[in-house]
Amino acid sequence: MLIAFSVAPSGVGTAAAENSDGSVHDAVAAAVAVVRASGLPHRTTSMFTEIEGEWDEVFAVVKAATDAVMPYGSRVSLVLKADIRPGRTGELDGKIERLEDALERRED
Repeated sequence: MLIAFSVAPSGVGTAAAENSDGSVHDAVAAAVAVVRASGLPHRTTSMFTEIEGEWDEVFAVVKAATDAVMPYGSRVSLVLKADIRPGRTGELDGKIERLEDALERRED
């Protein structure tokens, strides 16, 4: 399965001083560090982090990443989207490759 998620704090937290520009990069860094340490295939973009793996292992990482963000705010927002396709692996890159192939065929 693939999970795309975004986790961000709001309110005043205990982990760090608030950034004057409203940035949440320190909190996001804490979440991404959890994802990277998991060893699961992943990709982080400007707005989401994608992880690939089995249901239980992926959701354990999302929970740990969310817990890592908790000290940065009085509440946390989690946005999650899942692509559940039993028996498939390598979809983190496979979906992109199929899209690029389709776009290339359109150009011909």
